[in-house]
Amino acid sequence: MITNRSKPPGVIIPELAYDDVAVAAVWLCKAFGFRERLRIGDHRIQLLFEGASIVATERRDDTPTNHADHAVMVHVADVDAHHAMACAAGARIGRVPTDYPYGERQYDALDIGGHRWVFSQSMADVHPADWGGELLDVS
Repeated sequence: MITNRSKPPGVIIPELAYDDVAVAAVWLCKAFGFRERLRIGDHRIQLLFEGASIVATERRDDTPTNHADHAVMVHVADVDAHHAMACAAGARIGRVPTDYPYGERQYDALDIGGHRWVFSQSMADVHPADWGGELLDVS
């Protein structure tokens, strides 16, 4: 697999939505010992904890269910093959495989409980500054 500096470390990465991402990140660092890795505008912050990651995201008002503003991101070797498997099993696809400027190819789907899953494949090693991110922790 390709290593990508824009992707948070780990294979399974929870994405948790908050009303105020910056306030949430400060609180998570102070209360639970996370540290900021990468800021993405004012709507996403990657946080590290002992080699694992979470992503604090901005809560959106347009989410279709009360679960869809949270997601679990899973890093896979072949996002297109994974997408085909999910489609064959009847997964409700929210976003088809798409290439992003931060070096990832991703799709998302809702599971049978209405929880959103994002499946991501690194396509290139892209420095966050190349697409507007601010890398704070390189470890």
